Amino acid sequence: MTPFAALHHTAPPLFLPNAWDHASAAALAAAGFYAIGTTSLGVAAAAGLPDGAAATREATLRLARRLGGEPFLLTVDAEGGFSDDPEQVAELARELHAAGAVGVNLEDGLGPVGVHAAKVAAVKSAVPDLFVNARTDTYWLGDGDRADTLRRLDAYQEAGADGVFVPGIADPEGITDLVKHVEVPLNVLHSPTGPALPALADLGVRRVSLGSLLYRRALGAALETAVDIAAGRAPGGTAPSYDDVQALCGPRSGR
Repeated sequence: MTPFAALHHTAPPLFLPNAWDHASAAALAAAGFYAIGTTSLGVAAAAGLPDGAAATREATLRLARRLGGEPFLLTVDAEGGFSDDPEQVAELARELHAAGAVGVNLEDGLGPVGVHAAKVAAVKSAVPDLFVNARTDTYWLGDGDRADTLRRLDAYQEAGADGVFVPGIADPEGITDLVKHVEVPLNVLHSPTGPALPALADLGVRRVSLGSLLYRRALGAALETAVDIAAGRAPGGTAPSYDDVQALCGPRSGR
């Protein structure tokens, strides 16, 4: 079992914040987070590209290469692998692993179960040590159909997924049902209106992700600050100093 996989079998569950660039990842690492994921929305938005449209393969790889050598465990949100060809997804996995990533998140987008299972199997065959978190969007994009969710999770487990991810589920009864059903660690997306981290741990969840939340909150804080200053108000909240940010990125000149 790899060190990253082992984090899914300890108490408390793995709490995974998601970064979108070098500074955000470095700041999270400096705050003590041992494992960090990327957010596909943050990567796409920073590049001016749509999320979930298979448009950010190269941007995702560039970020992985930038972060893969840093002193934290990196797992990459790769949408659906940016292809429906399992071999192309396997090649992406090889490149991510070579860059230093220890995990990859692959989403089914409610597409054909067999196609996504084939992607999972191809990645595990190509890079056995890469932790594959197989995501189903039955709650995120669909209506949370239980039978369809279980059917998809079963297929992805059988294909070799190391963990399964069901973003959008937040009710304790539904989470408990999934925990009892699956044989691999269950990952859920933290919801501000759902169970808190200790409650999710009690339910048996093994990994809790933040997804795009940090990116969206950072963008919201930037907008609020600009609006407050333009209106003659002192901005609220806190901000790292120029030197603090410089320390995350190494010595540079200019301001």
